[in-house]
Amino acid sequence: MYTKPIFFLTFLFTSFCFSQHYTISGSVNDTTNKAIAYANVILINKENPEDIKGSTTNEAGFFKIDNIEKGDYNIKITFLGFEDFLKEIKLIDHTDLGLVILKERLQELDGVTVIAKRPTVKRMVDRLVFNVENTTLSNSNVLDVLKHTPGVFVNNDKITVKLSEPVIYINDRRVHLSSNEIQQLLEGTSASNIKSIEVITNPPAKYEAEGGSVINITTSKNIIAGYNGSVFGNYKQGSQFPKYAFGTSHFFKAKKLNTYLNYSISPRKDFRDNDEFVNFIDNNQVTSSWETDFKRTRETANQNINANIDYALNGNNSLGFSTSMLISPRANTQNDVNSKTDVFSNNKVLDSTFITDNQKVDEAFNLAFTLDYMHKFRKEGEKLLISLHHTNYDFSSFQNVDTDYLFPDKSLIRNNRFQTFSSQEIKLYTGQIDYELPINNSELFEAGAKISNINSENILTQYNFENDIREQDLQNSDSFLYDEINYAAYSSYSKDWDSWSLKLGLRTELTDIKGTSESNNSVNNSDYIKFFPSLHILHALNDKNEVYFNYQKRIFRPRYSQLNPFKYFLNDNSYITGDPGLKPQIDDVFTLGYTFNQKYTFEAYYRYESDPAVQIVFQDNDEKLLKIINTNIDRSITYGLDFTTYTPILDNWYLYVLSSVYYYDNQFFAIESGNQLLNTKQWSVYGQINNYLSLLKDKSLTAEISYLYISPFVEDASNYSEKSSFDISFRKSLWNNRASINLGVVDIFNKLNFRQTTKYLNQDLFLNSRIENRLLTFGFNYKFGNFRLTTNKKEIELNERDRLE
Repeated sequence: MYTKPIFFLTFLFTSFCFSQHYTISGSVNDTTNKAIAYANVILINKENPEDIKGSTTNEAGFFKIDNIEKGDYNIKITFLGFEDFLKEIKLIDHTDLGLVILKERLQELDGVTVIAKRPTVKRMVDRLVFNVENTTLSNSNVLDVLKHTPGVFVNNDKITVKLSEPVIYINDRRVHLSSNEIQQLLEGTSASNIKSIEVITNPPAKYEAEGGSVINITTSKNIIAGYNGSVFGNYKQGSQFPKYAFGTSHFFKAKKLNTYLNYSISPRKDFRDNDEFVNFIDNNQVTSSWETDFKRTRETANQNINANIDYALNGNNSLGFSTSMLISPRANTQNDVNSKTDVFSNNKVLDSTFITDNQKVDEAFNLAFTLDYMHKFRKEGEKLLISLHHTNYDFSSFQNVDTDYLFPDKSLIRNNRFQTFSSQEIKLYTGQIDYELPINNSELFEAGAKISNINSENILTQYNFENDIREQDLQNSDSFLYDEINYAAYSSYSKDWDSWSLKLGLRTELTDIKGTSESNNSVNNSDYIKFFPSLHILHALNDKNEVYFNYQKRIFRPRYSQLNPFKYFLNDNSYITGDPGLKPQIDDVFTLGYTFNQKYTFEAYYRYESDPAVQIVFQDNDEKLLKIINTNIDRSITYGLDFTTYTPILDNWYLYVLSSVYYYDNQFFAIESGNQLLNTKQWSVYGQINNYLSLLKDKSLTAEISYLYISPFVEDASNYSEKSSFDISFRKSLWNNRASINLGVVDIFNKLNFRQTTKYLNQDLFLNSRIENRLLTFGFNYKFGNFRLTTNKKEIELNERDRLE
């Protein structure tokens, strides 16, 4: 019932034909002779000013207005950041204006009211560009902008592109934080200075081979000197707890100096209530059933500090210093888990109950520093970039677990207590050099090299209590040392001609790894060399039809936490463990796409994943344990067809539709079932509809209404139920766009919760998850100073930092 409106809106569009008298056409470039796409072209009848016709330039800067009667007209061509072009025309025949040059507007005046425009989408040879500068989305935070970006899916604390987690870049600088930390950073960052979101499903050779798709968030360039700043915040109320985020940003530009500073803090509590069911099996018979009511309250108050300083030594040389810090203080980073498990015999008679109280306190410091140097050669566009980086990551955790075992009449059988202290310290050093050489106006050569060195020390100490005396558990205590060095080199070539665009590249990486477990004196050494080719082709059949093909080989190295061989016990009956011998995952991704009229895109893709490193829950039927194991599965295959459109319905109504039909085939080893090779596979569908409405004449009040649907799907060894979400929000701009407030509700009908089933051979687990998905939201943003300045904000590029999670 949910899919019908999605597919109806997805594939229902109409073509219009009209009679023609005369036409006006032309092309629009900037002063560097680069085409300006999506410039507004307006034709006004001088005798009847209400008779207005309009168009926009295409990606090549060309425009054409049809069906015009002869007469006297004024033509006006405008584009943000450029001076308007005005011309009087006496139309007596088909008219070609030829090439129109727009001059850049170098100064903005505070007294001008900025009217927000709608976002636009542009397809390039290797990426899709979602332009949001000064749009209705620019008063949001960056995470909200991602939720509306074509091809990007944000749900349940996870950002995905084509079912895989992307790598986040800002101004081509990688953000090296964990998934949760990235979301908190983006949610605490205003989108007022965001120029565009680039979605790169198959990244070219310049980008790290590590990871899947790339999302590159680009910010606007400073064009005038001065100071501006902003304060922003949001409040979200769930069914149990409120969540807050506050922050401030400051920008200053002088003749040679360009600075940026951002600070945000996000104090919040999150509640989760799960029902968990396990049937332990022996010889195809259920021997015992466990039913658990699991409640968790998680408190965090992460603080983010981002800053950079750019200094122009002269016209050809510049230095830059960047830092990114995430601090999770011990006083505000806590987990409280209370669970009650009823144990039943094979005939469903209550045998016993155990109640577990788990209190955990964490602390983390993630500090990163980068020094950049850039040299511009005499040839336009030729440049050399050198970058040095250091990351210091320090994490520690302490948990206390108390369990009471009770008879059916609630009398005490026994109790058990243990404590765990764990820490991880990682030091990362990298050096990188990049060179860009424009061969001519249509050809570009790029090359570069990188070396990185990672040292990680991981300690786990577990203590048991006997008669209230604490003793170290030597079997579950260990120190794990991990050292990795990686050498990489790449080159790429791109060319545009006529209606074709080509980009191809090759990246080569050599990796040497050593892992040492001190408790059992074991050493695991491995080294490998991998080649990562990339190919991107785009062909414009005509001004309304284009096709493209991409191929990319990628690598996913195991996260450092996945390599730790510790058994980290969550309670008496479940633990997490890693494997220092995990292999890297290698992906081959093929994409074939077609775009019609720059609005409707169909994209078929195929992805083959070899040796994916995943986390799977297995039940040990003999010991009555749940083991959360980081392991390599055999392979995964995904293929599907996506459809997207971003199109106007009315003058004040824009519609974005994304629908995907895909097949997922996952082959894994059933570790607790004789290591048999099994498959989970299923056809699935997800769809997303976003409506953008302008409710006032000056467009200062906007509404966003969105609907999301995900059909039942499989992942790793489990099946998941369907889920959906209906959201609505309103945003009002105030005081000539100097401030804004927004109000909304997320997941109005509370349909984002899900059920997870893992059932095969001797495995039978079921989870019913309930999270605070339905949220009442309120946010604000206030700009001060010369607030039409834009930022030099950038982030640090190092793929190794992403593995700190």
